[in-house]
Amino acid sequence: MSKVHLYDKILAPFVTEKSTNLSEYNKIVFKVPSRANKKNLKNNIEKIFKVNVTKINIINKQSTTKLTRGQKVKKPGFKKAIVTLKKGQSIDLTSGI
Repeated sequence: MSKVHLYDKILAPFVTEKSTNLSEYNKIVFKVPSRANKKNLKNNIEKIFKVNVTKINIINKQSTTKLTRGQKVKKPGFKKAIVTLKKGQSIDLTSGI
């Protein structure tokens, strides 16, 4: 598998206050494509970052409708994956991929 295909399964790190707090528990949150599954994500993350993944939780965020300036605007949904790493390992998201 080439590097291009490995990076197709991870769109971006999902950095929020809650995901930053999860990093204390060796958990990293990524935004992933809607067709991603746990098995492929585990293999790709282990190959890209050279860490051991113990668990992956996938959350599918539904699209929402919001009222902006009197018009309905649809915010698209997305899928995110919470990746739990082996104790003592970490991924530095600030250095880039």
